[in-house]
Amino acid sequence: MLGFLRSGSPHLTPAPARRRVLAVLLTLLALQAGSLVAPAWACGCGAMVAGGAGRVSVGREESVVRWDGVREDVVMRLTVGGDAERVAWIMPVPRRATVRLGDPELFEELHDVTAPVHRDRHHFWPRDGDWPLVTGGDTARGPRPPWVGGPPVGVVGRQRLGPFDVARLTATDPDALDRWLDSNGFTLPPRLEGALRPYVDRRWEYVAVKPAPRSPGVPLTGILDPLHLTFRADEPVYPMRLSRLADTPQSLGLYVLAAHRMEPSSRIGGERPRVTYAGRVAEKSGPLAELAAGTPFLTAIGQEFPYPERISGDHVLRRAAADDTFQQVIHEDRLRTVAGVPAWLLTVTGGSTLAAATAVLLAVRRSRRPEAPPPPPPPPSARPAQPSAPIG
Repeated sequence: MLGFLRSGSPHLTPAPARRRVLAVLLTLLALQAGSLVAPAWACGCGAMVAGGAGRVSVGREESVVRWDGVREDVVMRLTVGGDAERVAWIMPVPRRATVRLGDPELFEELHDVTAPVHRDRHHFWPRDGDWPLVTGGDTARGPRPPWVGGPPVGVVGRQRLGPFDVARLTATDPDALDRWLDSNGFTLPPRLEGALRPYVDRRWEYVAVKPAPRSPGVPLTGILDPLHLTFRADEPVYPMRLSRLADTPQSLGLYVLAAHRMEPSSRIGGERPRVTYAGRVAEKSGPLAELAAGTPFLTAIGQEFPYPERISGDHVLRRAAADDTFQQVIHEDRLRTVAGVPAWLLTVTGGSTLAAATAVLLAVRRSRRPEAPPPPPPPPSARPAQPSAPIG
């Protein structure tokens, strides 16, 4: 490449072309350098920060919001990947929160309750994939809290919960969070510092969590134990603002437990939220029944954010107009058969056989019908008299 750009080469490259090639090289170098920076990975409930030069990603996020009119619970489970041995997860909360470990079985129960119902839907005539229209290939279907001032950053409490080191923080400016994280071996990226500014201005607090790797020197990957946060709330809210830092489209899956069916009050910059399940919890025992006590209506909400930078705030949830129930139904299209034989084939074959038999029967009946004899000639006396010729 250098020889190609050297001015003494017998094949000279025009100046505009050289500038374009240099621009491409500089871009590649910038991208390579950028890949070495430990980024903040945005997820719906907050942001993850990798310690050192490692990288971290959130492959899947599941959250449950429970609100009884006074208190809000948020239970979340993350699936993380990457090569970072140390990560920190930061979540803003409107008021002081308590933190404990959640029950992993909660999400398994939620999956079972909200799963779509599969029903067969039969069709008479063959479609692509049915004999004889098989084309090959895969045919499977498949209000603001009171604030009395204080230091720029304060540690309300710190505790060890299983594999997590949990700190509950207050901060009056993002720099305080930056210094706290830095003193604990983590660097707060400038973009995340700016994204936290609205929460600082509203006097929110923060929950900072450091998951410990299962073994020294082994990156933290896989499904993390759920965390259960509880705090007072005048209205149910789910923090989403930090998701605007994401570089790729985001997908939100949220379970909401309340006295009635709930819905987001706005799109906050994403596509229209869709309800994938709505109904009262019927379970009498287990983690779901325990969490749903006093808040028996479960609403599952999904939303896509193809342009995360357009996310304008947090999700505030409100009561829906009616407590209508809903469950997704997936229809499995199947060809109608009789004793394993396609019904259309029986109909066509039977109809053809009946038509052929009818034609044969008519032909046989015609062949056996006696022919009528010709009518006899009239007698001579009955013949009409011939007029006589005129005389003279």
